[in-house]
Amino acid sequence: MSDIPTTEGFSSYQGYRTWYRVCGDLASGKLPLVVAHGGPGCTHDYVDSFRELAATGRPVIHYDQIGNGNSTHLPEKGPEFWTVAFFLGELDALLDHLGIRDRYALLGQSWGGMLGAEHAVRRPAGLKALVIANSPASMALWSAGAAELRAQLPEEVQRALDSHEAAGTLDHPDYLAATRVFYDRHVCRLTPWPEEVARTFAAIDADPTVYHAMNGPTEFHVIGTMKSWSVVDRLPEVLAPTLAFRGAHDEATEACVQPFLDLIPRCEGHVFPNSSHMPHVEEKASCLAVVEAFLARHEAG
Repeated sequence: MSDIPTTEGFSSYQGYRTWYRVCGDLASGKLPLVVAHGGPGCTHDYVDSFRELAATGRPVIHYDQIGNGNSTHLPEKGPEFWTVAFFLGELDALLDHLGIRDRYALLGQSWGGMLGAEHAVRRPAGLKALVIANSPASMALWSAGAAELRAQLPEEVQRALDSHEAAGTLDHPDYLAATRVFYDRHVCRLTPWPEEVARTFAAIDADPTVYHAMNGPTEFHVIGTMKSWSVVDRLPEVLAPTLAFRGAHDEATEACVQPFLDLIPRCEGHVFPNSSHMPHVEEKASCLAVVEAFLARHEAG
């Protein structure tokens, strides 16, 4: 990757700064890929592996959403500030800043895929391909899936989760340890976690403003402003060819992803057999190959 040009900068949205990095040459003629990270409230670090697609000549753009990573942090803002509309506007501003609004692909992982679906239902003319990675079509489906997976945990782990959630002691070491059991099964199955994954979780711990406001304290205890979110009824509006994938052990269960496959007119699916929520690190070579093959098929779109 050392011979691939890399540039970093900031775009502006509502007076705040969005950090971005471009790997590759935006003037190469290849369809540029924008990568939207999850959370809400993560950073680009854990999805950094998609930058390796730049080795094909495809420019790859990562960015940290406002409130996170290298972008402007706003710990004083309450839940009413952090909305889907805000992050859609930030994405539009980034596309304009980079001069790629007329032709681009978008890959969103987890919450990033939810954001990507929201972006796509507006039918932006420049969106030539959409990748929805490990994302639910609604938070009701996500919560139902999480409950099913949680019920499969060892009984003592379930008891620790239930008791501390009831008591509100979500920072108790026993609760954190029980949470990690779920994460090691359904978020990232590699042991130890790759450094870039650990770095993202450390960043959330350092500033959980966005994550707590929109999601909640954990992946499976969703009490934030997104708890009733759904894009299901709008999915037929998506015009862009779409790839929706998940891991076989994913917290984004089969039911979470199925509406994308059923309702988006041009959608194909893929399941990575040895992955949970992060095929891009758990089965990196296979995941990158699947994504690049999909993008290459829609290069002229």
